[in-house]
Amino acid sequence: MTKKTILIAGSLAQRPRIGGHAWVFLQYLLGFKRLGFEVLFLDSLDRDMCCGADGHACAVEDSVQLRFFLEVMEAHGLNGSFALNINRGERTIGLSGAEVLEKARHAAFLLNVMGFLTDPGILAAVPKRVFLDIDPGFGQMWHDLRLATVFVGHDHYVTIGENVGREDCSVPVCGLEWITTPQPVVLDSWPVSGEEPRYGLTSVASWRGPFGPIEYRGKTYGLRVHEFRKFMALPKLAAERFELALDIHPVETNDLAQLRDNNWTLVDPLAAAGDPAAYQEFVRGSRGEVMIAKNLYVETRGGWFSDRSICYLASGRPVLAQDTGFSRNYPTGKGLIAFTTLDEAVAGVGEIRANYRDHCRAAREIAEAYFDSDKVLSKLLGELGIA
Repeated sequence: MTKKTILIAGSLAQRPRIGGHAWVFLQYLLGFKRLGFEVLFLDSLDRDMCCGADGHACAVEDSVQLRFFLEVMEAHGLNGSFALNINRGERTIGLSGAEVLEKARHAAFLLNVMGFLTDPGILAAVPKRVFLDIDPGFGQMWHDLRLATVFVGHDHYVTIGENVGREDCSVPVCGLEWITTPQPVVLDSWPVSGEEPRYGLTSVASWRGPFGPIEYRGKTYGLRVHEFRKFMALPKLAAERFELALDIHPVETNDLAQLRDNNWTLVDPLAAAGDPAAYQEFVRGSRGEVMIAKNLYVETRGGWFSDRSICYLASGRPVLAQDTGFSRNYPTGKGLIAFTTLDEAVAGVGEIRANYRDHCRAAREIAEAYFDSDKVLSKLLGELGIA
């Protein structure tokens, strides 16, 4: 019996040397393969996006973007399971356009991450189009403000904002019926770390990220920087080592000075997480994670929970996370500690320090109970009506 194919579309090639971002897609690709499906990853790359190692523009063939993409596919057994559209249909690397269309016609469904795929031929060919929202609040507000129409043309709408649609969540539903889901982690790819931590409490993050703040219904919804400033004093007050693989521009001089003055150690994000393997090593070598969320996630109470945090949990590393409303969905207090104030964050650091081994065991138990890709993706398939 021929295996059914699941098409997954997303932007990996455009964001090279960001190991954590690559794992967002790998969890779905490897997770669906574990369930017996063939997978086909669809991405695109244009010459105006491409640069060499020196940062200068170059041909697609010589670009860090293409090299990174191909290395990720090969390292995770996905050769023959991708099609990279070059220069808006000029050619493809991997499966040909005709092969993609044939796969699409007989696919179980397309999982279109943030509506990345817009190719009308593939969208028309595939029998079921599923929008996957991994930035709950941004797309919905853009849609409501008529700034973007990323939802158009899909049959089902899935969000990792597990509180979306609830009365106390301010993410607009845009007249759509949302299926909510945790993010998956492939546990076999993230075994418990048996090593002693080399780093303190860590995180991998961008200071601002690709999106700007949103003005919506008289309120400004901000970014991570706007929340992080509230917790600048955490390392000094908690007397713990904090190390951030932080993507922050050198022009942020005031914030950089504040980070240094408050004993945050900044680690080169390329060295710590420049590819999926380095990212794994950094996470597994950490004492635990401190997760400070984007202001939009905090203010909307959408229940967003970081794809990064589930990797720490699976590795048996406790997570101290700013609450976005996720505490109504997962057990907190052991392995996963939620905080809303600086005092609560300081207390959380002390609790992890005092009972570290217990928190490590509880972290893995939470990953197994709530984020195991076998469970998460099987449930999602059921919600989509797919056996």
